[in-house]
Amino acid sequence: MDSPPLTIALTGGIASGKSAVAERFAVLGAEVIDADVVARELVAPGMPALTEIVAAFGPGVLDAHGALDRRAMREHVFGDEAARRRLEAILHPRVRAALRERAAASRAPYVLLVIPLLVESGHYDWVDRVLVVDAAREVQRARLLARDGVSPELAEAMLDAQASRAQRLALADDVIVNDGHLDALDAQVDALHRRYLELARARTA
Repeated sequence: MDSPPLTIALTGGIASGKSAVAERFAVLGAEVIDADVVARELVAPGMPALTEIVAAFGPGVLDAHGALDRRAMREHVFGDEAARRRLEAILHPRVRAALRERAAASRAPYVLLVIPLLVESGHYDWVDRVLVVDAAREVQRARLLARDGVSPELAEAMLDAQASRAQRLALADDVIVNDGHLDALDAQVDALHRRYLELARARTA
């Protein structure tokens, strides 16, 4: 039986540049599987997770078409730790299981799992490496203000709601620094891509 491919969990704080990094790895041939995309699939109408969410939070979290109103859901759990934990208890185990299954089935040289809440959700000890996209808090804040048009107060609250920079870096096997222009990512991604290919070859040697 074939062993599963080398699996790297990519994480980072909000507005750190995870998507830009993942796109570059995908261009180089990695299979990229995004936990947020998987989560959206799992809460599609008719899926068991959505039924459980409605049972826990009420029909007010649905839109007019019976789909999850993600904005309403975010507003419901933001600042309410008990509600957030209820939602995570429904979603996180399902997302982890789906990511593990899809990673194991991949035939790419290596798999990159984009998991924004890696630190917060835990239970990813089965991945081979953790790659953290790191940016200073003030850089994240400026990007949030420019990208999402949120107020400075909401930007601070969004940053405070996530794991700290130190907590993420404590888990890191590899780090990409994204404090500057996006072009600076290319060399860092290229170097790690070559490293991951070497590690993947070593697994099958």
